[in-house]
Amino acid sequence: MAKIVVIGGTGLIGSKVVAKLTEHGHDAVAAAPNTGVNSLTGEGLSEALAGAQVVVDVSNSPSFADDDVMHFFTTSTTNLLAAEAAAGVGHHVALTIVGTDRPQNIPYFRAKSAQETLIRESGIPYSLVHATQFFEFLGSIADISTDGDHTVHLPGALMQPMAAEDVATAVARTAAGEPVNGDIEIAGPEQFTMDEFVRRGLAFRNDPRQVVQDPDAQYYGAHISKQTLLPAQGAQIFTTSLDEWLPANPPRR
Repeated sequence: MAKIVVIGGTGLIGSKVVAKLTEHGHDAVAAAPNTGVNSLTGEGLSEALAGAQVVVDVSNSPSFADDDVMHFFTTSTTNLLAAEAAAGVGHHVALTIVGTDRPQNIPYFRAKSAQETLIRESGIPYSLVHATQFFEFLGSIADISTDGDHTVHLPGALMQPMAAEDVATAVARTAAGEPVNGDIEIAGPEQFTMDEFVRRGLAFRNDPRQVVQDPDAQYYGAHISKQTLLPAQGAQIFTTSLDEWLPANPPRR
């Protein structure tokens, strides 16, 4: 079985990926700043990657500010790819987002697109896993879109969100397989407008905020089209529904 290093391996997705790979007999290593590996500074990378056949990058920027997120993904990915080339890594897997290849003005998406370009041009065999929005971000989407204390303004853009557990399954399967040297899209089983998704989640959680569809509302600081967040035809569709996910995932206190 392979040695697979998971950058961001102690986070929401990374910890699940490490557990799934370990369960299937791989030597899965959780690499993150709290384990002494920092892809942004390069600290610990060469030691962590020694003998690795596969590297999985599910790390995320601690800041979503325009310049910060671009700096994180371009610097971290440049450092990581250089360390992989030196270590002879044969497969780079990165988790990214559905919609990065479509016209939009979301700074985070621009940064992820820049990351993808670095990976494609690196010469290292790769697989890019594009996921739709996670159910787990329902609360944060509501919070950043709340006007005052009571009203959540969201666009009517369509989305097809999915459970983090399913995202981790897709990433782990990809890491255990051969490089596709291209893109894989994954999504949940149901489409919602963004306001409907959040409204259903808040109602289930007895959150009293009112959710309204607002054509002027933004998504993470940008206006988006109706189709931006939807997967393309041929995407891998996972089965966990919002109604299944909500009872098992109460909001964090």
